[in-house]
Order: sequence, then structure tokens, then C-alpha cells
Amino acid sequence: MRNNYIDECHESKTRLMAVSGPFQIELMEYVGTNDYKYLIEISKTLVKEYGEIALLTPNTIQTYFNKKNSLPFIARFQGEIVGYIIGIPLESLNREPWVLLDIHYKKFNTIYTYAFVINKKHTKNGYAKMLKRVYLNWAKKQKGILYITGHVIEGVSKKFKGDITVINKTKNWQGTSKTFEYYRRRLE
Repeated sequence: MRNNYIDECHESKTRLMAVSGPFQIELMEYVGTNDYKYLIEISKTLVKEYGEIALLTPNTIQTYFNKKNSLPFIARFQGEIVGYIIGIPLESLNREPWVLLDIHYKKFNTIYTYAFVINKKHTKNGYAKMLKRVYLNWAKKQKGILYITGHVIEGVSKKFKGDITVINKTKNWQGTSKTFEYYRRRLE
């Protein structure tokens, strides 16, 4: 007898969103266990800077990649997953105290960027920008979505293009000993 649905769904199901030579971006409709090791390995890049909380596990993969209404995109280079960005409705984070203070909470018009990472050896070739662009364009097309929010290290949001507002700053965000800013981007 199988323990759960995860055991039955080994293969991921994706939809191709963009291609540029050996690089492609896919919307992950369902992440199967066949891709867990690649996603976990890439998340180790974040652990070095943000601590163990950033490490994906089978449970967090299920939570953020297979959750209804989430927007998980993956980047592949020559068929291998080299990055991902995950957006989830703000309302899905209702256990986080800071979410309850967001003026758009319960308006169902905001996607929170939970994670965004590209393998270090692919950061200088524009792949991260392409992944983010596809993510933002997809979010714009979703009915009723007007904003993207997220937490980034203090000062990073100044580099973003578009209508960006820093909502607040939190010292020692999630135990990282770093100051993070909570930003909001108005989708145009």
C-alpha cells in the first residue's frame, strides 16, 4: 500500500513558457519526485547565505510547488534544472504575522515571491533576468493580480525596474542576521 499521493507521481508535469537556445523556462504544473534532488541541490545555494530555513525538503517542495494557485517556474539549461522562482498568493501565508499587516491581504490581488534562485554558474548569462521576466509577465496575465511582493536583502529592491515600494524593513529576518526589506511591485 502506498503512503501518499507523492509516491504515485514520480514524473513532473510542466508547460513550456520560453526557449532561448539550450535554455528554457517551464511552469511547473506538478513537481514529481524525479526532480526533488535537483531542486534541493539548487536550494543549497541559498542555505550558504540565509541558513537552513532556505533548504528545500520534500515537504516544502510539495507545499510551494504543488500548492493550488502557486506559480512555480523552473529554468533548465541543456535539460537540467538550474533555477526556480516560486510565487504564491499572499493569503496562503496567513500564518505569518507580517502578512496580516499587508494592506492587500485578503484582497486576493498579490503574489508573494517565496524563492528565487539560479545556480551560481548560470548567473552571468542573463538567465535569471529571463526567468524573472517570464514570472512577472505570467503574473500580469492572471485575473485580478495587481502586485508582486517579497522579501529581499536591504538595498536589493533599488535595482528593480518598475513601480517598487519598500513597505518595511526587518532586522534578522527569519534568523538570517541580515536586514530584509519587504517590497511591493505594482504590475503594469
